[in-house]
Amino acid sequence: MQPPELSKNASFYMRPQEEPPLSRAGFITLSIIMAFFTIPAIVLNATVIIVSLMHKQLRQPLNYALMNMAVADLGTAMTGGVLSVVNNAHGYFSLGRTGCVMEGFAVSLCGITSLCTVALIAVERMFVVCKPLGQITFQKKHAIGGIALTWLWSLAWNMPPLFGWGRYEMEGVGTSCAPDWHNTDPNNVSYIIAYFAVCFAFPFTLILISYGNLLRTLRQVSKMACVEGGAVAKGEMKVAFMVILMVLSFLVSWLPYAGLAMFVVCRPDAKIHPLVGTVPVYLAKSSTAYNPIIYIFLNKQVI
Repeated sequence: MQPPELSKNASFYMRPQEEPPLSRAGFITLSIIMAFFTIPAIVLNATVIIVSLMHKQLRQPLNYALMNMAVADLGTAMTGGVLSVVNNAHGYFSLGRTGCVMEGFAVSLCGITSLCTVALIAVERMFVVCKPLGQITFQKKHAIGGIALTWLWSLAWNMPPLFGWGRYEMEGVGTSCAPDWHNTDPNNVSYIIAYFAVCFAFPFTLILISYGNLLRTLRQVSKMACVEGGAVAKGEMKVAFMVILMVLSFLVSWLPYAGLAMFVVCRPDAKIHPLVGTVPVYLAKSSTAYNPIIYIFLNKQVI
């Protein structure tokens, strides 16, 4: 089945009259790979949400943030993951221009919310372990406020393309949509640079600062744990290890995507094969399956 005629604002890779970037077998392979990550992501994130709602002892500030990440990752899997499976099975983006914009907005909204939640967890753990404000503790109201901020921040920076600053466009092999990294129009480039700064660089900086302070404190806690055998100190170390591992898995998934996007913005004349552009996209979407696995297997309250 051939893709329909596309407008001049359609895919960077799949323009009218051009050959598809992959063979039929290639698209089917991508569909299977995406399904391999999407199905576990839906099941595991839904499990995290349901278990957290069922057990009162899990409704603590840190677990609120983790549940928020599960909600965001579930949203990414339900929109970007499922649609990628379907569109790759078709061999082209089957939902038209409006569907592309809707998918790009939904996936970006949930993805940036998840990234901001990683930063929120890092900041929260720093406050719990390092106590920079003395006896002021991180409470439920702080966690709820942080969660609201992650969604509002993501919404504020993913809505501009709907109103003319930047735009959502097909990416990779032309079966999914995201902010348009390829358009060299100054209006679009300014949005992408601002988007990268506030939605990737800023949260990542918060993560580095928070965990830098956390690790320095944990060195002291580790010495105390060895001397005193303190269960609290050991517990804090295990929780810190869990969130550090979660951050690393998330960054391994998302940094290739962010790096490629900024490379294209800085080098608009660079020729990138569609399949090369697709690999970071799949790595990013696969992160939705990693976080609940880390959460379930490392949090004894869940298992």
